[in-house]
Amino acid sequence: MAAVHAQNAAAPAAKPAKPGLSRDLLHVQVILDRLGFPPGPLDGRDGASLASALKGFQLSRGLPVTGKPDTRTLQALHQYRSIRPTRTLRLTADALSGPFVRPWPKDVAAQAKLKSMGYRTALEKLAEMFHTTPEVLIELNSPDTRLAPGVPVEFPNAIPGSRDYPADLKPEWRKTLNDLNVDANQPKANRVVVDKSDKVLRVFGQDGKLAAQFNVTVGSTRDPLPIGSWKVNGVATNPEFHYNPKLFWDVSDKKPDALLPPGPNSPVGVVWIDLSKEHYGIHGTPEPHTIGRTESHGCIRLTNWDAARVALMVAPGTPVIFQE
Repeated sequence: MAAVHAQNAAAPAAKPAKPGLSRDLLHVQVILDRLGFPPGPLDGRDGASLASALKGFQLSRGLPVTGKPDTRTLQALHQYRSIRPTRTLRLTADALSGPFVRPWPKDVAAQAKLKSMGYRTALEKLAEMFHTTPEVLIELNSPDTRLAPGVPVEFPNAIPGSRDYPADLKPEWRKTLNDLNVDANQPKANRVVVDKSDKVLRVFGQDGKLAAQFNVTVGSTRDPLPIGSWKVNGVATNPEFHYNPKLFWDVSDKKPDALLPPGPNSPVGVVWIDLSKEHYGIHGTPEPHTIGRTESHGCIRLTNWDAARVALMVAPGTPVIFQE
């Protein structure tokens, strides 16, 4: 973990200090993540992502929607207190296995020659496995922690309750779900609603009630969210990505097309949920910390672990509504 620490140490001195990790807030985040209202990366910090997750949970429980961990919300979460904020686990050879891609080629043509759009480092892989960031893992442990089999490491408690994934899933997709600690038990969606103003994707269950909510990145000024009613055409797991410069306003049309291999660092992450609106989909991302903070080229972008979770909730024909 020393390399990331060195990068942090080299940051300009004038940059405001980032608030430290709060284990109390991390506990709230971990419980929300388990209940289907994740705040994005589990980082033990307050902010817009946690406020959005709390609002979703409060809506689902009929609580005043404050976006704060207030008394009534904490009372509602109290029954889940046995879900501890962190777990200390010994690293395994499988968790540390690659192959890893380094140095990472920035040129699309060079990326197309890769065997996989894999993780850059074992630390990046471990962070996604436990729904967090490399920086948080360093903060919970030490910059000097060795990444080797048998070494105990403290992680946010993103351990799923079940790994009993449907038998008809492709073996490589089952492995991806397992690697990302995605719980096998997910509600089946009656409909999905993407809210542009709140930057969230809401899943309503078969009973019509709010069952889950995820922070998302939704379009941009140049590529606005196509407001309207659509549906899921299908789900492509660990997909290849057809890079077509003509679909990107910020890329020259003279650039050649490219077919990028699958992998968590693909532009669409580990899954593409294809929609009836041409060229639009719900997908993962190689940069989970940017969700809700940057713009996209029109599609709905989530963290890889959240996108994988949504993929288990939807099916061909599931209605998807885009609203202001």
